[in-house]
Amino acid sequence: MTSRPLSPHLQVYRWQLPMAMSIFHRMTGVALAVGSLVLLYWLVAAASGPEAYARAQGLLGSVVAKLLLAGWTWAFFYHLCNGVRHLFWDAGKGFEIKRAYASGYAVIGCSFVLTALVWACVFAQSGGAR
Repeated sequence: MTSRPLSPHLQVYRWQLPMAMSIFHRMTGVALAVGSLVLLYWLVAAASGPEAYARAQGLLGSVVAKLLLAGWTWAFFYHLCNGVRHLFWDAGKGFEIKRAYASGYAVIGCSFVLTALVWACVFAQSGGAR
């Protein structure tokens, strides 16, 4: 049996923005899938009647659930913006180092701005209803 070298792992490479963004893109995809299951639970509860809906609202109305929902909102916008970035890459544009980093920072910034805008609208609606 010959001794073959192992392939390099993440510990060998210096962390760079595109690498980290690729990992976060995959992680946010998983988070969106899990969040979709929570959304499905809420919809099934709403269709099942007032008691089931009240239970779901009680569970999903907690502070922890709201924080998770805010994180899910950010994951959605990050995944969306990074997906648009990848569409440009698929067209062969934006591979230059400066542009790759600039578009990466734009994705991060836009994801936070869009998340803040959505939650500002949510808080404005909930404040106006009281």
